[in-house]
Amino acid sequence: MIDNEELPIGFTMELAMHSDVLNRFAQLSESERETIIEGARQVSSHDEMKNYVETMFAK
Repeated sequence: MIDNEELPIGFTMELAMHSDVLNRFAQLSESERETIIEGARQVSSHDEMKNYVETMFAK
């Protein structure tokens, strides 16, 4: 289960705007989600967060 108190607000807002990414994120293991959340905590601007979310699974 994802605890919203642990998610940066900008990350949550971007996930809400990208349902495909949100669905993939929700299917990850807890440790994989934590790694992504830690990365999101390092983001310092709206544009950077948008790019972070849009490219999370582009590997």
